Amino acid sequence: MKRLVLASALLGASMSASAVAPGGPGCGWGNLLFEGQSGLPMHLLATLVNGTSGNATFGMTTGTNGCDTSGSLTYSGKSLLSMNGVLEEVAHDVAMGEGEALTALSVAMGVPAEDRSHFSNVMHQNFAVIFPSEDVTAEQVLASIESVMKSDEKLSKYSV
Repeated sequence: MKRLVLASALLGASMSASAVAPGGPGCGWGNLLFEGQSGLPMHLLATLVNGTSGNATFGMTTGTNGCDTSGSLTYSGKSLLSMNGVLEEVAHDVAMGEGEALTALSVAMGVPAEDRSHFSNVMHQNFAVIFPSEDVTAEQVLASIESVMKSDEKLSKYSV
């Protein structure tokens, strides 16, 4: 069960890493309707209005509805690898060269099924680079994984 939760979390990381303000801070009718409001319920309602009517997507495409896509997207959340136990699961699987956490990581990194075995082998071969010490942080691990992927001919096309 723990591995299923881990896989779901890692899969969701790549799919749900959202920008602070996609389309800009005032993009969409939901933001217009709930302008000046704060708190989780208001944000959820604004998101619901924007999502169900598709107006934010339309606004980003056409430059209307208060939307502007000229800025860079950012993400200010924490890495899912920094969750309790997740980094240890990934470290264990990378050391072994196989496992559910490593498979989930490959999916989260955008590696398709046909290259996941290669991904696992490359991660395993570079364990000491990815996990240079016991107190390595999730951010350092992700940076090392990106670096290893960029230096591999087959995996470089999947690195950001």
